[in-house]
Amino acid sequence: MMREFEIERQFNIKIEKLKPYRGVYYLKTNKGEKCLKKIDYGVQKLLFVYGAKEHLMQNGFNYVDKYSLNLEGNPYALVNEDIYTLSEWIQGRECNFKDKEDLIIASRALAYLHISSKGYEPPENSKLKTDLGRWPHLMKKRVRSFDKMRDMVRKRNNKTDFDLNYIKNIEFFKDFGKRAMNVLNKSKYLEICGKAEEEKSFCHHDYTYHNIIIDKKNDVNVIDFDYCKREIRSYDLSNFMIKVLKRVDWNIDYAEIILNSYNGIYPLDEDEYETLFAFLLFPQRFWRLCNRYYYNEVTWPSNTFNNKMEELISEQEKYVNFINEFKKLYSQKE
Repeated sequence: MMREFEIERQFNIKIEKLKPYRGVYYLKTNKGEKCLKKIDYGVQKLLFVYGAKEHLMQNGFNYVDKYSLNLEGNPYALVNEDIYTLSEWIQGRECNFKDKEDLIIASRALAYLHISSKGYEPPENSKLKTDLGRWPHLMKKRVRSFDKMRDMVRKRNNKTDFDLNYIKNIEFFKDFGKRAMNVLNKSKYLEICGKAEEEKSFCHHDYTYHNIIIDKKNDVNVIDFDYCKREIRSYDLSNFMIKVLKRVDWNIDYAEIILNSYNGIYPLDEDEYETLFAFLLFPQRFWRLCNRYYYNEVTWPSNTFNNKMEELISEQEKYVNFINEFKKLYSQKE
C-alpha cells in the first residue's frame, strides 16, 4: 500500500477517508473530494496530459478532472518509485449509452472538447504523444498480424475454443481490415493529419461511458485523459460510436444521433467522413482481443477471452447491416 502520509505531505492535504474504487482511490480530504491514481507511464507523458487538461480549461472547456499540484508545483507525487496523481473527484453519474438524451449531450461535449483542444503547445519538458500519420502503417501491421496469429494456432496441438473460433472467423475480420486500409488509403487522411498538426489539436482517445460523467446540472464532465494525444478527431468519434453501437445492436439511429449532435457544434467535412468510415470498418476490437490472448498482455481466465470472442462473432450480421446502411446514408464508397 502506498504511504498515505507521503501523499498528504507532498500535496499538502489531510486525508479524512480513503477507499479503493475501480483501480483508483476515492479520497475525502480537507480540500474536498479527490481522486488518487497511480499511473503506469512516466512524468514526461504525464506533463503532456496535464498540459492538455489545462489548455482545455484555458479555452473555456472547464468540465475536466483538474489535477492538484504538489508543493513544488508539479501535478504528481513520487512515492518510492511510483508516480501518483491527485485530481478533482467529479460527482455525477456515468453516461448511459442506451439513453438518447445522454448521447446527444455527450456528443456535443466531444465536439466542444475538440474545438477547445486547438492550439495546444505541450509543456517544454513533456513528451509529445501523437498518432498523426500512423494509421495506414498500424492497420497494415495489424492485418498482417492476423496471419501470424493464425500460424501460431495451426502449430498448436491442443486447440482451445478460442483457437477454433479464431480459425473460423479470421477471414471475416481480416476482410474488414483490408477494406478499412483501402478506404483510408484512398481518403485524404494525410492532408487531414497535416491540418490537425497545424491546428495543434488533440483527442481524448478513450471517450467512453465511465469517462463521461453527467452531474446534477446535466453538464457533461470528461475525466481520465491518460490516453489523450495528437490525433484526428474522426478517430475519437469512431471510437465513441463503436463503444455505443455494440451496446445497441449496431442500430444506425444511434450513429445518426451522435453525428447529428456532434455536427451541430463542429461539423465534419466530407473528407473526414471517409476516415471515419475507415475506422468504423477496421476490426480493432477483434485485433485487440486476439493480440491480448496470443501475446498474453492480460491475465484473464480463458473463458473470459472466449466469451468476448463469441460476443464479437454474434454481432457479425448486425454489424454488416450497419456498415451497409452507413455507406448509403453517408454516401461512402469503397
